[in-house]
Amino acid sequence: MAVDSIPQQAQEKIGHIDSADVVVGILADLDHPDIASLCESLQRLAGSPRLAVLQNEKGGNATPADSETAEKRAFPFLVSWPLLQLDPAGAPVLNTFAAVQAVYAASEKLGARACCIVVSKLENASAGWICELAKPMLERNIDLALPRYAPRKLEGLLNFSIIAPLMRSLYGKRIHNPMGPDLAVSQRLFRKMLVAGGNARPKATHPLASLVPEAASENLQVCEVHVGARIYPPTDWTNISSRIAQVLGPVFLDIERNAAFWQRMRGSVPVPSIGEPGLAPQDPGPLEISRMIESFQLGNRDLQEIWGLVLPPSTLFELRKLARLAADQFHMPDELWARIVYDFALAHRLRTISRDHLLKSMTPLYLAWVASYAQDMKNDADLTVDQRLERLSAAYESCKSYFVARWRWPDRFNS
Repeated sequence: MAVDSIPQQAQEKIGHIDSADVVVGILADLDHPDIASLCESLQRLAGSPRLAVLQNEKGGNATPADSETAEKRAFPFLVSWPLLQLDPAGAPVLNTFAAVQAVYAASEKLGARACCIVVSKLENASAGWICELAKPMLERNIDLALPRYAPRKLEGLLNFSIIAPLMRSLYGKRIHNPMGPDLAVSQRLFRKMLVAGGNARPKATHPLASLVPEAASENLQVCEVHVGARIYPPTDWTNISSRIAQVLGPVFLDIERNAAFWQRMRGSVPVPSIGEPGLAPQDPGPLEISRMIESFQLGNRDLQEIWGLVLPPSTLFELRKLARLAADQFHMPDELWARIVYDFALAHRLRTISRDHLLKSMTPLYLAWVASYAQDMKNDADLTVDQRLERLSAAYESCKSYFVARWRWPDRFNS
C-alpha cells in the first residue's frame, strides 16, 4: 500500500481511526461553515456509513474547536496536504494530483468501501451535492461516479476539445468529464490506482487520467451524476502551453499503456446518468479570437520543422490553407482537429522529439481550434454545448481507424 503518499501528519491522525466506510477528501478551498454543512449532509447517507473527512487546511491544522466538533460528529478531519507549488504571489497551491493519490491511500488504509474527492466549488449548489456522487458507490455497486456539470460554452475547453472526445473514442464510454476532478471511486478501482502486490513503487497510473481507461479495460461500472455548474478557475492563456503538457502527458501515456484494449474497441455507449441537468450558467466575457488566430498563424510560420515531424503532409497543407483565412471565415474542421490530436498522441509514443517540447508545440493548434469553436458558437445561437460536443466526438470516432492504422504502421502516412 502506498502509505508514503499520505502526508506524515495525516498518517499520525489516521492511526487513531479504526476504519471508515467512506473517505471524503476535501481539496477545495471551502470555509468551515461550508464544510460543516457538507458533513451534516453526508451523515444522511443511507445505512449511516462510518465517515472520515480529509480536510485541506491552508494553515495545516484544524482549530481545537473544529476538531472537537468533528469528534462529536464522528468526522475525523485529517490535514496537512502537500502544498508543493507556489502561485505568482508566492502563496502555496495544492498539488491536486498528489492530494488525490493521498486520498486513495488513506481510503485503502482505512478499509473504505469508497472515497470521494471534492476539488471544485459549484454555483448555486447545495452542500449535499457530494452525496449524490457517493450514493452510487453505496447503493448501486458503481465503481466510478463522475460529474456532469451544467456546461458553459467557453470554459473547460481543454477537456471539451480533447479529453472527453478522445477517451470516448478510445475507451467506448460517453463521459463528459472523464478526469473529474470531482468524483467518487469504489474500493475496487482506487486499489488499482495504488501500489500493486505490496511493491513499494507505485503503478504507472495517474490518479485522475487513468480512472476511465482502468475502469473500461477492467469492465467496471461507471456513471455520471448531474451536479450543477462548476466554478472554473480563470484560464491563464499566457501559460496555456504548460497546462496542455501537464494534462495531456498522462493521457497519452495511458493511450500507450492500453493500446491492446482500445484498438479492439468499436463505437461507444452512453453511461447511466443520475439526476436532472442544471440550468446552463452564463458564460464569462468573450474570448479574444483574433489573438488566438494570430498565435496560430505565428506557429504556422515558426513551427513547421517540428510539426513536420509529427503531422503528415496532407495535414500540413490544410493548416497552411487555414492560416490564410480571414478571421470571420476562420474554421477548423472537426476531422482535421481529431487527426491532429491522434498524430500528437502517436508522436508522444514514438518520442519523435522531447515529450514536453512536443506537447507545448501543440498550443497554437489548440488555440486555432478554440478560435474556430468560439466562432461556431457565436454564429449559431441555437447550437448547444452538448450538441457541439456530440458533433466533435463523432468526428473523433470516425477518425479512429486513421489513428489505429498510424499506430500500427507509423510511416504509412508520411509521404
